[in-house]
Amino acid sequence: MKKILGIFLIIITALSCNSQKVYSDFDISYSRSGGYAPSYENLLIKGNDAHYSFEGQGKKTKKNFKISNEDLKKLDETLSKNNFRRIQEDHKKMYDNVTTSINVKKGANEGSKNDGSMIMPNYKTNWENITANFQEIINNNVKN
Repeated sequence: MKKILGIFLIIITALSCNSQKVYSDFDISYSRSGGYAPSYENLLIKGNDAHYSFEGQGKKTKKNFKISNEDLKKLDETLSKNNFRRIQEDHKKMYDNVTTSINVKKGANEGSKNDGSMIMPNYKTNWENITANFQEIINNNVKN
């Protein structure tokens, strides 16, 4: 009986760990979180598979969808054209700010940036162009 209970617990633990895999196994991630009335928005991309989640303002949304090769190519071009890797973050302390974070785990634009302490003025337009591309992907695939 103890062996059966032990095996059952191991299976439950393994299944619960797999449910979080979507949040750690990605090529590109875009997330926005925080603010006075906190909200959490995530877009995770692995290959052509995308996972979107939003929680805030009394709403909860989760959606899995396929992202087209054209959208991936456009995103990569936007990251390159706007010098994603060279964007400089300011290091001033900001509180109750909605923070946008972008992580790219592979390719020429590999890196991690966030605007939690703002973006240096010289790179603000570049950052806005990149975040606009992510919002376009979300709007076209989730918020119809």
